[in-house]
Amino acid sequence: MWNRKELKSKAKLVVKKSYWTTLVVCFLMALFTGEFGTSIVGIWQSNDSIDPNYIINNENIIMNNTIDEEQKQEISAQAMFNQKNIKEKLNETQIKIIDGIEANLNSATKSQKYIFKIWDAIKFFDLHLNILGIKLCIAAVISVGFIIFIAEPLIVGGKKYFLKVRINNATKIGVLGEVFKKENWINITITMFLKNLYIILWYLTIIGGIIKSYEYRMIPYILAENPKIKNKEAFKLSKQMMKGNKWKTFILDISFLGWNLLSVVTFGLLKILYVNPYNAATNAELYMSLRNNAIKEKYQYYESLNDKNLK
Repeated sequence: MWNRKELKSKAKLVVKKSYWTTLVVCFLMALFTGEFGTSIVGIWQSNDSIDPNYIINNENIIMNNTIDEEQKQEISAQAMFNQKNIKEKLNETQIKIIDGIEANLNSATKSQKYIFKIWDAIKFFDLHLNILGIKLCIAAVISVGFIIFIAEPLIVGGKKYFLKVRINNATKIGVLGEVFKKENWINITITMFLKNLYIILWYLTIIGGIIKSYEYRMIPYILAENPKIKNKEAFKLSKQMMKGNKWKTFILDISFLGWNLLSVVTFGLLKILYVNPYNAATNAELYMSLRNNAIKEKYQYYESLNDKNLK
């Protein structure tokens, strides 16, 4: 069994011994993947919204570059009018269902990872702004392609780095690139895509997405250890490893709330300089604890956890 104080104590030592490289790795992860939420990419996207007209109401980059202030006010007014007309024709239950679906679609495609949200693009077509809708859809496709083929494998690379640096504090940043070797990259891309797809679909059930996010949490670490593992095995191992540990992991996440509040006060600077590496190192320690238990208890497919250098 693991306890969060022990994990966090080990993580602090890792960060202390390899501070600058852990900081740079987390900076790159935040910059290119949005992995750490409100830091770097998320600084200007921290007000993630469940509002289906987020892109209109928050003066998104695309809007600022293509529409003047008067037009934006017109569009916003038209959006509110359209929504009001539609909702007047629905009963209370139907409105709640639609609001729930919209909220979870936006949560599943949150702004720190999907700079141009497809859902927002669709809203432009509702407003008969077809050219803007097409532009935004193209941008969304490019963005999603970047997420699938570059950012998600890079997340696995980040996990790999933190698994290695806990053993060798001289671990190089170049470890991130190992996931892009042809024999590794394709399998990692497919498995991470399936993981995200399943979570998005589960988000349509409201609470299911949160549960599955924790259930599949170890998949990037499993891929980091064994990039050639079959996706069926990775999913099964993660489920087994997280069984009985989802709530404890949630509490572990909550334990960083104080640090995150301090980060807000420092406009994200504290998160960049310390909290992100500390958090990443803690989660690597969590994986190692669950991984070692999986081997000890001989979970199904435990043989795939075969990196002899991890201990």
